[in-house]
Amino acid sequence: MPNLSKLGKDEIRNLLQDRFSKDLHKKLSEIPKPCALKDIYKGANRIKDAINRNEKIVIVGDYDVDGVISCVILAEFFDFLGVRNYRVRIPNRFKDGYGLNPEIIDELGDVSLIITVDNGISANEAADECIKKGIDLIITDHHMPPPILPNAYAIINPKQDACCFPNIEICGAQVAWYLVGAIKEVCEIEYDMSKFLDLLSIAIIADMMELRDMNRILVRLGISKLNSTDRKAFMAIRDFYGKERFECDDISFLIAPLINSAGRMNDAINSYNFLRSKDINEAFDYLDMIVEFNNDRKEEERHLFESSLKDVSEDDHIIVKWGEEWHEGVIGIVASRLAKHFKKPAIVFSVDKDRAKGSARSVGKIDILSLIAKQEHLLSSYGGHKGAAGLVCEPCNLEEFKLEINKSCFLMDLHTHSISDELLGEIKANEIDYDLLEILEFYEPYGQKNPRPIFCLKNVFVKNEKLIGKDQNHLKLILQKDDKILEALFFNHTRHVKIGESIDIVFSISKNSFRGLVTPQLMIKEIL
Repeated sequence: MPNLSKLGKDEIRNLLQDRFSKDLHKKLSEIPKPCALKDIYKGANRIKDAINRNEKIVIVGDYDVDGVISCVILAEFFDFLGVRNYRVRIPNRFKDGYGLNPEIIDELGDVSLIITVDNGISANEAADECIKKGIDLIITDHHMPPPILPNAYAIINPKQDACCFPNIEICGAQVAWYLVGAIKEVCEIEYDMSKFLDLLSIAIIADMMELRDMNRILVRLGISKLNSTDRKAFMAIRDFYGKERFECDDISFLIAPLINSAGRMNDAINSYNFLRSKDINEAFDYLDMIVEFNNDRKEEERHLFESSLKDVSEDDHIIVKWGEEWHEGVIGIVASRLAKHFKKPAIVFSVDKDRAKGSARSVGKIDILSLIAKQEHLLSSYGGHKGAAGLVCEPCNLEEFKLEINKSCFLMDLHTHSISDELLGEIKANEIDYDLLEILEFYEPYGQKNPRPIFCLKNVFVKNEKLIGKDQNHLKLILQKDDKILEALFFNHTRHVKIGESIDIVFSISKNSFRGLVTPQLMIKEIL
């Protein structure tokens, strides 16, 4: 580990504050207005006309958290407006695949207007089908547009050319929220746009948006809203898990996985209905179902992860694994776990007859999408971004794909990434206290472009160690540095330690609440 200057609270506060020095928008009143989005008023006026003429409208969403929440936002606003002739259609991951397609359009029958949320920017074939059937298509999306855009009535996407929206990553639910704002304007009505901040905070974090600028504002306000909301779904989660209040991490590790689990294991319409529950008993009924989906997801993920660990070659630069009928809903999570475990990019495929559907995850700054793109001659389709991607190929091409993608990065330096690269610095042990927790909490939410601060301590004495967890795969340590006693957890630990040993550790710091007493707890990332 390199020699680092030891940080005190003032240095930590300054380093974290510097992360936001270039933010353009620091108050809710400063965030971009709907007019910054190309086509938004064209779309809003078309929706207003459809409502006035009682045309049949269909909202087509996506099966992940962002897509489900996008549907909820638009549907709740339609209910407020008294729209009766609309329905929500969320494609099923297993039966329909991703996004709007001609088959779904055929199924919808006599419809005048389709509005996509969190999908549609690549739905060229579906757009052509809409034209044939005389259906107006409004696309709202945030994914990277293809070279040729769909032939739609209106396209609302901040990433498209000629769009004036600032260079800020926003998710599909935020685009849908902006559309609500534009419809509100053209209909000349009063409506409290802040009522959706709880939902927006979940979508932004779940879709791994950059937590700076306007996203930081919306999430901070959204978590406050989440703790005062009368939305029955969140009241049910809070009660079921015995939460006094939701913290930032509860979105990442509890709420988002629950909402995601229905789409991963069954059908996302269950999560949509859960979020739209009108009374607490209905919410609990859906929550019971979703908790079961989530438990199934965890079990399937554990099984596939253990299966995928077999026969991994140390010589591979990129891990590529596949299996017959591996569950499509969890291959992305398994790829993520493999990448973390081996500190290498990982790609996991589910093989079903004549199709292999894959999910890729990267590490560090390695651009996994560009590596995949070099093998497009072996693929049926692919897409995504630097850190994560999806791809499809014929099963007969898997061996060649694995060989070629590893050969393509032969000269690349894929092994320099280490968690120590992300260090904020070495911390003084006696600075780890309640006051430091308050500083760290002030700069939440942590995530993309605002990573949770990671520190190191050297020559820490191990006073006690204990394996915990159902599978005894987590490590609990009592550590001493100088005269400071610290408690630490190492989930899915990769190294055993002995009492009396001195170790160097890399860790983040979390809040441990026990019987009203709040103390710092080290969350170990690596033992060096």
